[in-house]
Amino acid sequence: MGMMQEFREFAVKGNAIDLAVGVIIGGAFGKIVDSIVGDLVMPVVGKLLGGLDFSNHYIALAGQAAGLSLEEAKKAGAVFAYGNFITILVNFILLAFIIFMMVKQINRLKKEEPAAAEPAPAEPPEQVQLLREIRDSLKR
Repeated sequence: MGMMQEFREFAVKGNAIDLAVGVIIGGAFGKIVDSIVGDLVMPVVGKLLGGLDFSNHYIALAGQAAGLSLEEAKKAGAVFAYGNFITILVNFILLAFIIFMMVKQINRLKKEEPAAAEPAPAEPPEQVQLLREIRDSLKR
């Protein structure tokens, strides 16, 4: 079997295709969560904390001048960008919570699916049936 045929068999297996779909949807979902955190949650949190913008909070490690944006400070040297970390941490917590809720819902739906009717037990062999009839006749 050639390598191309092996690859084709691998690529068209259900698991590989499911994985590819999951990665693509996960990437798109990650962008949605990034937007929720960056555009909706963090501005509200910043407003509640007195107008803070976490994305530009850092500690200069290379003697940069105060008041520079994070990008300018990074160009001038090393920075400890704790504001960016806080934003990414909130992003992760939201994403983990949403995935937890999705998995919980999927597990609940799986439990609710009606169990398939159990098949009737197979008929015993003819010899066993005859022996049972004899036994029942003897009991009478």
